[in-house]
Order: sequence, then C-alpha cells, then structure tokens
Amino acid sequence: MAKSKVELLLNRNVENLGIVGDVVRVKAGFARNYLLPHRIAEHPSPEKIEALKEARAKAQAELAKLRSEREALVGRMEGVTIKLIRSCNDQGLLYGAVSQRDIADQLQVDGYGVDTRAVRLTAPIRRVGLYHCVIQFDRELRSEIHIEVLPDRTIEALTQQQAAEAAAAEAPAADEAGESEGSASEEGGEKRSGKRAARGAKGDAGEKDDAGTTKSDGGAKGKAGGKAAKVEPSSRPGR
Repeated sequence: MAKSKVELLLNRNVENLGIVGDVVRVKAGFARNYLLPHRIAEHPSPEKIEALKEARAKAQAELAKLRSEREALVGRMEGVTIKLIRSCNDQGLLYGAVSQRDIADQLQVDGYGVDTRAVRLTAPIRRVGLYHCVIQFDRELRSEIHIEVLPDRTIEALTQQQAAEAAAAEAPAADEAGESEGSASEEGGEKRSGKRAARGAKGDAGEKDDAGTTKSDGGAKGKAGGKAAKVEPSSRPGR
C-alpha cells in the first residue's frame, strides 16, 4: 500500500506550507504532480538541509519583517471605507460586478498595499450600496473594511429609496418625542384638573357655610318676630 504522505525539503517559500529549508509532509499526489516536477521541493538529506540553512535564516528574517509590516497595515485599515464609482441601471444594478481585484486596486490607490489574495470577498458585488469585506493575510492578521459602491450618475429610484429609508429611521424618534410630549400634556392636565377640583371643593364648602349662616339668621329673626306678635295683643286696653 502506497504511503499517503511523503517528506520533502522545500527549495523555496510556499504559501501556507513553509519556507525554504523546511522539511514538510505533503500528500504523495501533490509531491509527485507539482512540487517535485517544478523543483520546488526534493527528498531531504542531511547535506541538502545544511546547504539550505543560510537561505532559511534569510527567509525567516524577511518573513518577520513582512509580518511586522502587515500588522501595521491591518491596524491602519481597521474601519477604512473605500469608494468605487460604477455604471449601473436605474435600479442600481451594476453593468459590471466589483471583484477582489477591483478592491485590491482601490486599496493600493488609497495607500494600502494589499494583494488580491488577501481580499476575502464572499461574492461579487452587483449593486450600488455599502458592503463589508475582510482583508486577511494570516489567521491572526485580519481586518474588516467598508466598500461604498456609488453610481456614476443620479438615480431617481435610488434617491427615493434613500429618502424612504431616512424617513423610516426618523419615524421612531418622532414617535418617541410625541409620546413624551403627550405624557407631559397628560400630566399637566391632571395637575390642572386637581387644582380645579380643589378650588371647587373650597367653593362648595364656602357656600355651605354661607347657607348655614343665612338659615341661622333667618331662624333667629323668625323667633323674635313670633315673640313680638304674641306680646302685641296683650298690650291693648280692655273694652
């Protein structure tokens, strides 16, 4: 039974595999069909490993420098927005999709040295709008950027859509403000109603007091009049 993997000595750097001078294990088919025919790798021996020792040290230094540059680049790109202007129809559909190459080219124009292979775009962009894209150099070296695809002319349908979206975004804020004003009005109405009720209660109490006083005065006058009427017949001279 043939071995599933073989050991080879790399004669040059191979991305995601190793650098020159590394001894790696690869599938037999990959070694037979690609690495060995192109002299990218060969079967290892102590003499060959020793001969590539200096080249390996140089490759390690270059790799460390490249990693440092990429770390700084990832930090600068965090949250960056690039703008791409493209031709489209009245519905915002692009006549040509935005690809990884387009994004990498624009990043380089903006001062970010990014290779196409580092652009991790899940699918080509086919419509104007705002998108997100991951730029990844290594497992730990990645950053997310924003891509704004703009039309090369004014699109009436797109303008109406943006206006509708802006209105929809403002509606909740307006509703909240209206609810706050309504609550304040209700509270103010309740306070005013309470004050009116208090004033009404005081007025009723005052009227009751006045009525009681009037009745008392009337009763006293009635009693006095009755006594006077009783006394008057007795004061007449007898006939």
